[in-house]
Amino acid sequence: MNGRTTITTEVAIIGGGLGSVAAALALLQRGRRVVMTEEYAWLGGQLTSQAVPPDEHIWVEQFGVTARYRALREGIRRYYRDHYPLSDTARADRELNPGRGRVSRLCHEPRVAEAVISGLLAPYRSTGRLTVLQPAVPVAADVSDNVVRSVTVADPRTGAETVINAEFVLDGTETGDLLPLTGTEYVVGAEARADTGEPSAAEVADPANVQSIAWCFVFDHVAGDHTIARPDDYDFWRSFELPFWGAPMLSFTAPNPRTLAPEERTMNVNPASDVTGDPRFDAGDNDLWQFRRIAARQSFADGFYDSDIVLANWPQLDYVGGSIIDTDDRSAHLQAAKAQSRAYVYWLQTEAPRPDGGRGWPGLRLRGDLVGTADGFAQAPYIRESRRIKALTTVREQDVSIKARGYDGPARFEGSVGVGMYRIDLHPSTGGDNYIDVECAPFEIPLGALVPVATQNLVPAAKNIGTTHITNGAYRLHPVEWNIGESAGELVAFCLERGLSPQQIAADDVAVDRLQSRLTEAGVELHWPEIAGY
Repeated sequence: MNGRTTITTEVAIIGGGLGSVAAALALLQRGRRVVMTEEYAWLGGQLTSQAVPPDEHIWVEQFGVTARYRALREGIRRYYRDHYPLSDTARADRELNPGRGRVSRLCHEPRVAEAVISGLLAPYRSTGRLTVLQPAVPVAADVSDNVVRSVTVADPRTGAETVINAEFVLDGTETGDLLPLTGTEYVVGAEARADTGEPSAAEVADPANVQSIAWCFVFDHVAGDHTIARPDDYDFWRSFELPFWGAPMLSFTAPNPRTLAPEERTMNVNPASDVTGDPRFDAGDNDLWQFRRIAARQSFADGFYDSDIVLANWPQLDYVGGSIIDTDDRSAHLQAAKAQSRAYVYWLQTEAPRPDGGRGWPGLRLRGDLVGTADGFAQAPYIRESRRIKALTTVREQDVSIKARGYDGPARFEGSVGVGMYRIDLHPSTGGDNYIDVECAPFEIPLGALVPVATQNLVPAAKNIGTTHITNGAYRLHPVEWNIGESAGELVAFCLERGLSPQQIAADDVAVDRLQSRLTEAGVELHWPEIAGY
């Protein structure tokens, strides 16, 4: 029989993603005791174990993120300045972007973010106020009268279980795994237009229709033949083609998210110069090499790097074969998503058309050492969509879409607990949908979206807040998830101090005002200046 231990704490944070880290820091800095669990070796979720550099809005260097998120970003830059031989130009650049990637003003190695996150949490682990259980996944919960009494997590290697008794529980898992375990009401997949009134919603609800996941990988290009073994299922993936894609998935072709017209991408290996552009009008993904590059040779001393280093999180990796939520086929779909990415690596090495007219780059080398794995792929799949709580407030497309609102200025909500900005960006889905890409206003995060309708002491801390399938496409990115988690942590600390539930706080205007004052003092921006979305 597997062993079972019991831990008692003030707050249990289940899942160690980016929102969870932010929640933990907020709680710990308020003097609270926290137990956090995580399935994978690195804390930080999409920024680390999933290996994706931050997707951010264009004002990130000036405003529109929390002070703690800004400290994380500056910690990453400081890590490079302290430990890497930067070029003189890069070292002098206050807005250092080590990878000079197009997707973000801060493209960096996942393990640098992991090191910075570990450093931020280290003092609290030392004092014992923070306990981290790794690896651990939630397997059960004890709930009575809409109160979560405990959560049981298990070590997936041994099956050994730990029961965590806590006054409050935060669900920081990537797919809202605590919601079904605790009986918390939730929605998953696509809602029907009749239910939400959203212009981009489907005619019929489909719980199995979620955004694609992608299994990312990191690579460089050096001398020698680094071709992986030909995958057994390569012929399947080589011929697999979606009806709207315009070519097989193993190609450089993919739809333009904004026009849906298939477009041919390029990949210029180790280019001598960069391509630049305004992300409001240019997604930056025409050249796949530079799009999510995480180390650019020109950022470092001459000759230090033999090659740039690139993170592949590209449309061709999007797996649409099925949902991993509320299905008995989760494991099979995860394996298939990685198989699709593995086939793409082999295609790049052997068949991809090169600008010089040749075929394949055998010098492409998987860099598992940079993502903490032996096989070269990220520790975890990149997950875009989660179960979502039935919340006091649900953010709908007509609340934040520029077209639906007829106005491109900030979208405001009662009881704002933060801000975010990203286009409503839905990748091809398991229900057969093409991209849904909608111009979005700079938006706020309403307190009501963090409060379940019934469960009294569970708060979402990731992509599981009160959004829809459509608006999740804007609220799912790194700085927004961080702000959600940070504000969830501050909310729980506030509840503990006053002996109140989140529902009681949300119903009391005076309490909401006091919570907002605390958030402002902690460096959480609650409103946008008068700027236009895109």
